Amino acid sequence: MSESNLNNDLDAVMKKYDRESNTRIWEGTPKIFVRCLSILFSLYCIYVTLFSTTMPEIKLNIFLGLILIMGYLNYPLSRHHVKINNMPFYDILIMLAGVIPFFYFAWNAESIIKMALRITSLRNPNYYFNVSMAILAIISTMELCRRCVGIPILCVVGALMVYAFCNVRFGKVIYDLYYSTGDGFRSVPIDVCAKYIVVFIIFGAFLERTGISKFFIDLANAVAGASAGGPAKVAVISSALCGMVSGSSVGNTVTTGSVTIPMMKRTGYKPEFAGAVEAAASTGGQIMPPIMGAAAFLMAEYMGIQYSEVALKAILPAVLYFVGIYMAVHLEAKKLGLKGIPKNELPKLKNLLPKIYLLLPLIILVILVSTNMYTMQFSATVAIGISIIVGLFNSDDRINFKKILDALEAGGKGVITVAVACAMAGLVAGCITSTGLASELISMVVNISGGHTFIALILTMICCIILGMGVPTTANYCIMAATCAPILMAKQIGIAKICAHFFVFYFGIVADITPPVALAAYAGSAIAKASPMKTAFNATRLAIAAFIVPYIFAFEPAMLFENLRPVIEISNASEFLTDILIFANVILICVTALIGIFGVASALNGYLYGRMNILKRLIICAGGLLMLVPGLLTDLSGLILIIFVCAVQYFSRK
Repeated sequence: MSESNLNNDLDAVMKKYDRESNTRIWEGTPKIFVRCLSILFSLYCIYVTLFSTTMPEIKLNIFLGLILIMGYLNYPLSRHHVKINNMPFYDILIMLAGVIPFFYFAWNAESIIKMALRITSLRNPNYYFNVSMAILAIISTMELCRRCVGIPILCVVGALMVYAFCNVRFGKVIYDLYYSTGDGFRSVPIDVCAKYIVVFIIFGAFLERTGISKFFIDLANAVAGASAGGPAKVAVISSALCGMVSGSSVGNTVTTGSVTIPMMKRTGYKPEFAGAVEAAASTGGQIMPPIMGAAAFLMAEYMGIQYSEVALKAILPAVLYFVGIYMAVHLEAKKLGLKGIPKNELPKLKNLLPKIYLLLPLIILVILVSTNMYTMQFSATVAIGISIIVGLFNSDDRINFKKILDALEAGGKGVITVAVACAMAGLVAGCITSTGLASELISMVVNISGGHTFIALILTMICCIILGMGVPTTANYCIMAATCAPILMAKQIGIAKICAHFFVFYFGIVADITPPVALAAYAGSAIAKASPMKTAFNATRLAIAAFIVPYIFAFEPAMLFENLRPVIEISNASEFLTDILIFANVILICVTALIGIFGVASALNGYLYGRMNILKRLIICAGGLLMLVPGLLTDLSGLILIIFVCAVQYFSRK
C-alpha cells in the first residue's frame, strides 16, 4: 500500500472514531487566515498564562469566547457538511450568539460580580437580557461540544440540567452555570485548562515535531522486537511512551497502530488481537505519568496536592497495567508459537543511543515541575524552548520555522476539544452544586451496597464506565471527580480521598476499550480490519490489570504511597529501620500484585508452558485473585495455588 493511500485510510479511521478529526477544509486565503488565527491563539494563551494579571473572570471569558470562534471556524455541523471554503450563515450566527455573551461578561465583569445572585433575580429590570445571555452561551457551547467532542457527554450534561431545572429555581441554576465565579463555566476544569493544560498541549505539539514518536517506536523495536511476538511487545512499549504526552486514546491508537498493527498481523497475531493490543496499550498511555493525558493537572487541583505528587503516585499502578498487558502478549505469542522480527531488520540500540537527547524536553520538564522551581506553565514554556533546540539537532527530521508554525497551529486546534470538554464538565459541576445531587448519589449507593465497601466500589466502577463512554480524558476525569469520587469518600464507604480520585480516573479511562462504546478498540479494529466487538473484548481481556489494580490501591493505599506503614511492626524501632520496613511493604505489595496479575492473565489466556484445561485455569485464577487481596494469609494461599499450577504445567510439558 502506498504512503498516500495509508494516510487516507488513517484519516478515514480518525474521522469515524474521533470527532476532533472532522474539521472544515480551508484552501487559499481562508486557510492562511484560520492558520494565522490558530497560531496567534497559541501565542496569546502562552502570554496570558505567563504574564497576565487580569482577574480570572475576564481571562476565562475571553478564553472561552476565543475557543468558540476557533471551534466554529474548524468544526462543521457534521462530517457530511464539509465543503471547501464554506461556512454557512447559520454557523456564523451560532458562533456570534455564543461569543457575544462571553465577551460581554469579560467587559462588564466587575459589575456582574458585585450583583451576585441579584443578576438573575426576577426583580432585576435586566432579568430577561441577563438570562438570554446565559442561555445563548450555554446552547452555543453545547452545540460546539456535539460537533467536536461527541454526544455521550451531552447526554450527561443534558440529563443533569433537566434535573436541576426541575428541582431548583430557574434563576439560581442559570447563575450557577453561567454567572457564578467558582461553578459552571468558570469552575476548576476550565480554570486549569486555561492555566496549565493549554500550554502542555502546545508543548506536546512541539514534542511531536522533534521526531520523538519515531524514536520511541525504534527504541521499542530495538529492545523487544526480536523476542517472541516482538511486534506486540513493541506496541505495548511504544504506546506507553507515546501515549503519555497524548490526550487521546483514539489518536494514540491510530498514530502508533498504523505501524505496529500491520507488524503484528505479519508476525501471525489474529487481526482482532493485534487491534486489541494497540488499543489497550494506547488507552494505558492516559494513565502514564508524567502527563497522563493532561488529567494530572486537574487531579492535583481537585485533590489539593502538588502535580509532582500526582505523577509519583501514578507510577506503580501504570507499571502494573503495562506489565499485565506485556504478560498477556507474551503468553499469546508462546501459545501460537510466534517468533520475533529478524534482528537484521531491527534498528540497532547503539545507533539509537546518540538520539537520546530527544528525551531532554521531557526530562527538563519533569525536573522543573517536580522540584517546584517554577510554575507549571513556565516549566512547560521552557520545555517548548528545549524542544525547538533539540529539534534543530535531529538531522533525520530537523525542526524548522514552518514546523514551529505547524506546532503552534496544531496546539491551538488541539486546545479546542479539551477546553469545550472542560466547559461541559463545569456545567456538570454547576448542576451538582445547584441541586446537591452528590449527597443523594452517596445515599443511594450506600443504601444499595449496604455500606459494604467492595459492593460500593463495584457500583462506582459501573457508573464510571458508563459515564466515561466516548468522553475525552480530561472531561472524563472532571465528571468522575464531581459525581463518583464523593461516593467513595463518604464516611460510610471510607475510601481515602486520593485513592477515590485515582479509582474513578482509571475506570473512566478504560471506558475507551470496554464494550459497547469502546472507541479506541474500534479504531484499532478498523486498522486491523477485524471485528470491532471482538477487538473490544480482546482489549478488555488484555487490560485486565486496569480492572484489578484500582481495587488494590483502594484497599491498600500504600501502592499510591499513601498511609505507608512497616511490613512488620517492631516496637521501639529506629527511624531508619522503620523506613526500610515501610519500603519493604511497598515492594511486597507490588510483587504480590505482579504475581496476582500473572495468575489472572495466564488463566484468561489459557496457556502456561502449554495449554491449560479449565480446572487449572480456575485454580491459577483463584490464586491470582487471592494474591491481589491484601493480607498475609491470602498472599500465601494464592502463591501456593499459582506455584502448584506452574509446577504441574512445567513438568507435564512435552
